[in-house]
Amino acid sequence: MASYSSSSPYFETSYTQFYLDVLVDRPIPKESDDNLFIITQTYQYRPDLLAFDLYDDAGLWWVFYQRNPNTLTAPPWDFATGVEIYIPKITTIRNVLGS
Repeated sequence: MASYSSSSPYFETSYTQFYLDVLVDRPIPKESDDNLFIITQTYQYRPDLLAFDLYDDAGLWWVFYQRNPNTLTAPPWDFATGVEIYIPKITTIRNVLGS
C-alpha cells in the first residue's frame, strides 16, 4: 500500500494505483467551435472522468493535454480546479483518430 503525505489529495484514500496510460502524441487541431471550460473540483486531477462524461470514453483523457499544450503539461497534477482549457468536439476527435 502506498503512503501519501498529509498534503496529498490521496492521503485519506486506500486507492493505491493511479495511472492514466501512456500518452501518445496525436495533435488535436484548434477549431473555432472548441468550448472553453474551467476545471471544477469534480474533475480535479481526473481528466479521465471528464473524458468519460464528455465522450463516454475515459481513455480519451489525453485529448485535453494535446489540445492545451501550453496550459497542461504534467498529467494529472496540472488538471486542477480553476484551470481554463479548451475542449474539442467529439467530431474533431473522430477526425484525428480516423473513426
